[in-house]
Amino acid sequence: MTDLTTHIRPAAIEMHGHSPGVLLRSFVIGLTAFLTVVDLFTTQAILPSLTRHYGVTPAAMGFAVNASTFGMATASLVVGFFSPRIDRRLGILLSLTLLAIPTSLLAVAPNLTVFTVLRIAQGLCMASAFALTLAYLGEQCSAIDVGGAFAAYITGNVASNLVGRLISAALADHLGLSWNFYFFAALNLTGAVLVYFTIRRVQPMRATMITESPLTAIIAHWRNPQLRAAYSLGFCILFAFIGTFTFVNFVLVRPPLSLGMMEIGFVYFVFAPSIVTTLLAGTVATRVGTRPTIWSALGFAALGLPLMLSSHLPEVLTGMVLVGVGTFFAQAAATAFVGHAARENRGVASGTYLACYFFGGLVGTEVLGQLFDHFGWTACVIGVAVSLVSAALLTSSLRS
Repeated sequence: MTDLTTHIRPAAIEMHGHSPGVLLRSFVIGLTAFLTVVDLFTTQAILPSLTRHYGVTPAAMGFAVNASTFGMATASLVVGFFSPRIDRRLGILLSLTLLAIPTSLLAVAPNLTVFTVLRIAQGLCMASAFALTLAYLGEQCSAIDVGGAFAAYITGNVASNLVGRLISAALADHLGLSWNFYFFAALNLTGAVLVYFTIRRVQPMRATMITESPLTAIIAHWRNPQLRAAYSLGFCILFAFIGTFTFVNFVLVRPPLSLGMMEIGFVYFVFAPSIVTTLLAGTVATRVGTRPTIWSALGFAALGLPLMLSSHLPEVLTGMVLVGVGTFFAQAAATAFVGHAARENRGVASGTYLACYFFGGLVGTEVLGQLFDHFGWTACVIGVAVSLVSAALLTSSLRS
């Protein structure tokens, strides 16, 4: 990527043009993340429309939409396993190019089964690019820069939640569901073009060369209590995030809130504060420590949960802001922690972390979807609270 680091061996990266500053470097990292994962949560903004289109329950549609997390968990683990042997640039390019295929086919998916399979295929491609980019950053960034680089990447992820959902709602409302998916397929190809022009092949550095098999590395990482706690923490974070921002859509369209499709799109400006705050996660974690950072972030998210039970829109939106800020901040800090804690085979460690993270999203969709269908929104929010408490307990095992 365009000089993603400032403290690496001069021969490690070849760049186009002059070395950019920190702001430009962070922008390129964030934009790459945006174009990589923009498909992941955009369909949540049109969940009510998809539910009506396929004639299924909210839990069934929620599971189908979030089936991408199964693909992402699987791909993260596989890419992490083979990470030392994968050319970063080529892998990211192929992943983003292939991602456009299932994205465009979603426009003509005839039933929920096909829709679910295509979402899994999307997840496979997204996670491959995501995991390889995180591995690249972990290997190329100095200890000083890695937190900021990861924060910039997660910030791009946050931006995709805001802008992607807004665009998705607008396109579905004005042009229909099909054009929504064609547009995002074009964004996938745009991401491939960006990578083509900003990343050159990085020759393996001695520091990143492995001396053991990937399976041995995975086992060694799982035996590390701090990494094990970080993996479980990632599981809980996406579990909570998925439960909140999948099923709140059905609350927003029902009385007493009764929002329309475009209004739901504008609701996702609740992610705007997260774009700013997530950028600070690396700096905050470096200064005050990983545990206080993540505990504070989880506390913010927890404060938002009772507000989301309100029948008044301002309180619900405030709750969504707090949950978004808290979970994204915690995710950025946890991701950077894995990069620090895994002193060797960081690509394997990143892949394992992402597999746990996205598996948490899949389990969260199923468990919280059943709670929502059978017991209502309050039960779903309680389930989210349990996940946040579990995450806080796991954080006590981390040492920065």
